[in-house]
Amino acid sequence: MPAKNPRLNVVLDKRLYQIVTWLAQKENKSMSEIAKELMEDAIEKHEELLLSQEVMKRESLSKKTIPHDKVWK
Repeated sequence: MPAKNPRLNVVLDKRLYQIVTWLAQKENKSMSEIAKELMEDAIEKHEELLLSQEVMKRESLSKKTIPHDKVWK
């Protein structure tokens, strides 16, 4: 029977393997679950970085500003 979710094989160096093993034991989770959570966190942070860079880019392009009192008249 095919797997419910797609699979990914990752090769870790010894140090990373030990860290993932330790986290899995500490949190009483599988190594696969720990690796998935770590990847989700990394992707979320990466997306936030990309979005903040886009905001900064747009802010630098927008030179026209409107004073607060004129906006709310």
